[in-house]
Amino acid sequence: MRMVDIIEKKRDGQTLTTEEIRFFINGYTNGDVPDYQASALLMAIYFQGMADHELADLTMAMVESGEQIKLTEIDGIKVDKHSTGGVGDTTTLPLAAMVAAVGVPVAKMSGRGLGHTGGTIDKLEAIAGFHVELTNEQFAQQVNDIKMAVIGQSGNLTPADKKLYALRDVTATVSSIPLIASSIMSKKIAAGADAIVLDVKTGDGAFMKTADDAKMLAEAMVRIGNNVGRNTMAIISDMSQPLGYAIGNALEIQEAIDTLKGHGPADLNELCYTLGSQMVVLGGKAATIKEARAMLEEVVANGAALEVLKKFITAQGGDATVVDEPAQLPKAAYVTELVAKEAGYVAKIEADDIGTAAMLLGAGRATKESEIDLAVGLVLRKKVSDYVEAGESLVTIHANREQIDDVIEKIYAHIHLTQEPVAAPKLIEAIITK
Repeated sequence: MRMVDIIEKKRDGQTLTTEEIRFFINGYTNGDVPDYQASALLMAIYFQGMADHELADLTMAMVESGEQIKLTEIDGIKVDKHSTGGVGDTTTLPLAAMVAAVGVPVAKMSGRGLGHTGGTIDKLEAIAGFHVELTNEQFAQQVNDIKMAVIGQSGNLTPADKKLYALRDVTATVSSIPLIASSIMSKKIAAGADAIVLDVKTGDGAFMKTADDAKMLAEAMVRIGNNVGRNTMAIISDMSQPLGYAIGNALEIQEAIDTLKGHGPADLNELCYTLGSQMVVLGGKAATIKEARAMLEEVVANGAALEVLKKFITAQGGDATVVDEPAQLPKAAYVTELVAKEAGYVAKIEADDIGTAAMLLGAGRATKESEIDLAVGLVLRKKVSDYVEAGESLVTIHANREQIDDVIEKIYAHIHLTQEPVAAPKLIEAIITK
């Protein structure tokens, strides 16, 4: 088998066999296939696309290129959630606690963030003492005991995907939907979940800017999951404005705790219930979405989900008193209210740029080497469709530097007011099932 023949075949729009795809992935992972041939094939895939069986084969070849997490020691149907990311996307923590509280095991591997704020792992480290290093035995035992654990991603998970992504980044092939879908799904499948719920974001603060592109990506990932034996579904949710109010690590932990106490932001609350209902059904604890939602609402109302959060924090070395006393979370030295210059309705909050403003404060990483400041960030006081009076706060800025003119200028430039009432954006755009 020759790589040049595989490139030519895909260039001409033909479908590749399982053996040809494995030859490529194995060869590129171990260094036998050079970058220039891999680049040529990626570009051919970019233009020609991939059939469903090719997508499944590509995904599984990347899964098999490295370590695969075995969750067989964990009782029940393990359900994972993946978000394609956004601004203020605090979902994982309250969602996992809710779902775990109704008996569905959530065995989650998460990463660190490169962008507006830290990833889930960074956010959790805002809790004093919390650690993400567990042995496989400790991980399984914790999920069996309290139905919830979150650890850092294994260094040897899907090495083929890591190499290919680095190559895609410098060959203008990042935006290929087949390559995005197989990349995401390879990591989820290698992490061992039995079922997968996907939250595909669309809008200004999302990777997929249009609803059509988000739908294409969601459908491709759902097909991959189901074709390789993982019960998979997807929700397309709005990211035209930040989710919730908080953007920043400790600030988002506070918001997650508020949500489990029953007074979180309406959009974050609704997204948790929507995703969680699907997870509970896939986990076999409810027959219908309506029944699953009622179960989730009950564990929030009776405090069971909050108790799971406390047990989870304690199990991973953290100080669980932070749940009842969130003032213990890291605090910024300077808190500034940014007020509206005029009265009006909030017409647009450009999520990507508002997220960048938080990153300028130190809430996220501009490069892999950047250090995150867990205390800093932004708290929105108004969302799209809300009315604001002149002089009323639009955003609270939490900073550890006194001079924040660059942040103020960026926020003012990307929150737009109008004199006419506007409708709030629809949170859930679509639900994609097999």
